[in-house]
Amino acid sequence: MTHIAETFRALHVKGDPFLMVNVWDRGSAKMMAAMGAKALATSSAAHAFTMGRPDGGTVTRDEALAHAAEIVSVASVPVQGDFENGFGDDPDTCAETVRMAAEVGLAGICIEDIALPASEAYAFDLSVERIAAASGAARALPHDFVLTARADGIMTGAYDTEEAIRRLVAFEAAGADCLYAPLPPDMEALAQICARTTAPVNALVAGPFTMQTQTAFAKIGVARLSVGSALARITHRAIYDAAEAMLGDGDFAALKNGISSDIIDDLLT
Repeated sequence: MTHIAETFRALHVKGDPFLMVNVWDRGSAKMMAAMGAKALATSSAAHAFTMGRPDGGTVTRDEALAHAAEIVSVASVPVQGDFENGFGDDPDTCAETVRMAAEVGLAGICIEDIALPASEAYAFDLSVERIAAASGAARALPHDFVLTARADGIMTGAYDTEEAIRRLVAFEAAGADCLYAPLPPDMEALAQICARTTAPVNALVAGPFTMQTQTAFAKIGVARLSVGSALARITHRAIYDAAEAMLGDGDFAALKNGISSDIIDDLLT
């Protein structure tokens, strides 16, 4: 029998990107799968929001694992865990996180190079050691597991595109299966990332990249698209705008924009 992670790995084709939708509860997971998502992922930010916390290292590993297990329990497609910095600074912790993620049924996880809850990036050598340890743990599993290595310093301003590429090349050499540098300066920088690495590259569709099309991402060699917390933030925008009108002016007009329960019931059945 094909393991779910093998199905997940097969989706990663450079120049033919699939959309991996980040979800935050069982309902959103079932909706996205029913609407055609080929893979799902958790979102550390969206998960933190559901717990009344801001993003950025506020969720524990046990909480993330339990949350991921809930998503997996209703998912009909592969699920990746957004596991921030692996929930620890040292390589052994990253390796242990991989093993625990596999136990709850995740097809893969991503590990970033930011020393949360700070915004500084780990030193280059330590960053590579962390991915090497995680990769070693993944390869020691009795089944496939897709490890995504993230160079998040490009997003936080810790380093530039050249340093991101240097790290991604090293992460690939250390055994990463997929590479991810969220929100580079522009499409040209993203194209450089794809051209100078051989492993599949994930692109975050957020901020200015929401103006791009799937075809445009394909042309520069992207293999996977994710939305991070963007979908969750849309729901929060709707809640915020409606609540501001209700609580501020007593205006309830926004409530008429709700989706029919028949549509949702059909997707959740």
